[in-house]
Amino acid sequence: MSPRRNRPRGGAMRQAAAPSPHETGAVRYGLEQTESWQGEEWSVRMIGGGAAAKHYRCPGCDQEIPPGVPHLVVWPQYGAGVEDRRHWHKSCWNARDRRSARLQRSRNAPRY
Repeated sequence: MSPRRNRPRGGAMRQAAAPSPHETGAVRYGLEQTESWQGEEWSVRMIGGGAAAKHYRCPGCDQEIPPGVPHLVVWPQYGAGVEDRRHWHKSCWNARDRRSARLQRSRNAPRY
């Protein structure tokens, strides 16, 4: 007996194609989006784990983002240079309005 087919064959029984990420609201890695926050427009780009090669510090929680962890790169859309980019955990960026801007780092914490 031959094994059962799990996928339908092409032709008349073919199912509709999957919706694109733009139709479902999903975010794709490496593509920029624009979001409003504190009266400014911000460019937001998702970075996949394979593209994250350095250590970063999240401004939302003041914790380190190690290499290989997916995260967001955020910068002001207008008049921003490379030095204005910040690397955020996705959950920290989503909770940015509930986070305090006055986080204090301990004396012996690395500053990068």
